[in-house]
Amino acid sequence: MVNQCSTVILADGEFPATEKTLNILKKAERIICCDGAAEKLIHFGLEAEAIIGDLDSLPISLKEKYAEKIIHVAEQESNDLTKAFRYCRAKNYHDVVILGATGKREDHTLGNLSLLALYAEELPNIKIVSDYGEFFVIFEGGTFPSIAGEQISIIALDSNCIIKSSKNLKYPINNLKLSYWYQATLNEATADNFSLEFPPHHPILIYRGGKKY
Repeated sequence: MVNQCSTVILADGEFPATEKTLNILKKAERIICCDGAAEKLIHFGLEAEAIIGDLDSLPISLKEKYAEKIIHVAEQESNDLTKAFRYCRAKNYHDVVILGATGKREDHTLGNLSLLALYAEELPNIKIVSDYGEFFVIFEGGTFPSIAGEQISIIALDSNCIIKSSKNLKYPINNLKLSYWYQATLNEATADNFSLEFPPHHPILIYRGGKKY
């Protein structure tokens, strides 16, 4: 699990509340805020390197006070999270964790999780971390870290993906075509790693979490 990183993108969903997620926020070298998330961060006692978005959620008083940190991107073809991600890529920030990307609105959560696959094409180790677990994307089979007893959900973002085999999962997966998101969710790790075999170039969203998170 992530303990710290150099760059946090803070989205405007549920603000971190657990010791683990708050430590990620506190220990980050820099924080990039998506629009209204900046207000929550300031109330928490931290400031962002940059505040990015269409600025429809940021109070006028904060727009004036932090004018030098604001990057106004008015276009509506992408969301504020993507605008913040592009900023990080332009700055050549590689070690990135996204907080605040879930909660409040389910449609935003689903959108942000699907976007993670696009971000991971450029930054393979990027993660979305919530108070309950973390999400990351894999593009080919391999062995991945886990904690025995933690929840593992495997969600194919390509309905043609077939999991040929798995190891160290409570419910083994063999030759399963993941046509629907629910099919390989609610599994459980049985060791400090688990393995999946599937053809490359089929993005899979992995969730790790649960009571041991």
